[in-house]
This record gives sequence, structure tokens and C-alpha cells, in this order.
Amino acid sequence: DQVIAVCQEKGLVPFLDMAYQGFGKGLDEDAWSIRRFAESGMNFLVSTSYSKSFNLYGERIGALTVVTPNATEAQVVMTQLKAVIRANYSNPPAHGARIVSHVLSDAKNYAHWEQELAGMRDRIRTMRAALAEEMARIGAKRDFSFVTRQAGMFSFTGLTPEQVDRLATEFGVYAVRNGRICICGLNKKNVAYVAKAIATVL
Repeated sequence: DQVIAVCQEKGLVPFLDMAYQGFGKGLDEDAWSIRRFAESGMNFLVSTSYSKSFNLYGERIGALTVVTPNATEAQVVMTQLKAVIRANYSNPPAHGARIVSHVLSDAKNYAHWEQELAGMRDRIRTMRAALAEEMARIGAKRDFSFVTRQAGMFSFTGLTPEQVDRLATEFGVYAVRNGRICICGLNKKNVAYVAKAIATVL
């Protein structure tokens, strides 16, 4: 509510990113902030990614939703967006969009996808907990419980570029040099090894 109040006071047009809808608490639960902005009556934009939730990374599929108070204003915005789209990429591949449309427009397919998404979400949570627990068990210099309070496929670990380099060269564990790791790359067989490697470079 405070963010909405600031946006209204400053005359800002918020751009909300929904890259991980369904990876936090659930599809409906993760959309609460979008609903709050919609209830405020403000103009705003929402980017939604299906690359992660549909495992369509190669397609880079998503959507941009523009929320305006009336159809006339929406039409003006769409005219501008179409001009930008035409100048930038004109006609993107349709394969990913067709897959997403096929799943979301059929009740049976949607229910199956929602069940699979919940399975992905639960597995990521399990791996987050396993990493934090293993780091605590081996007595790492840093408390990694923060990993369990994050959501999504990735986690910022706080590792320095030098520590990340050591992970790669000494242990064959790879991360982005800003310390971001992919939680999905963890499993029951490698989480102890990864935790030990991280603890060693701290």
C-alpha cells in the first residue's frame, strides 16, 4: 500500500515484473500485488514470463499487460506499443505462444500444468531448505537461512567474484560472478558437495 501511495503521489506509472508467478506460494497468491494495483485505479504495466513456468526458455515467451482506466486510453497505448514492436522485432516466433495458449485455454491442460508447477515450486523449496540445513550442519562461517526466505529459481548468495572463481576452479561448481546460483541445479546427490564447496570459499 505504501508503494502504491508513493506512485500515486509522484504520478508514476509502475512496471510490475511477474517472472516467477507460481514459484512463491502459488499462482493466485503470487498475484496479490497485481490485484492491489488494479484496485487502486492506477495506470500500470505488468510483464509476465512463461519461460520459467512452462519450461520454454528457448522461446522466451511472455506477455505485456497494460492496465488503463478505459478502452480509449488503452487503444492509444496499444498504438504506441505496436509501433515500438514493429521497429524492434516485428514478428516473433509463435511456437511458444501457441503452446501457452493451448494449455491456458483448456481446463484439463491448465489443471495438469498447475499441478506440475506446484511440483517444481515444492522441489525448489526443498532444495533451498537442504542447502541451508547442510550449511548449518557443517558449521559454515555464514548463516544461509536467508536462502529459505527467497523464492524462484535463483538465489543471491553474497559470494564475491573471487569466491565464485574459486568455486569453479577448485570444485567445478559454477555461479554468476555476482554470486547468483541456480537452486534448480541442486539435488539430493550434490547438495552436500555444493554446500561444502561454498563453505570452503567463504
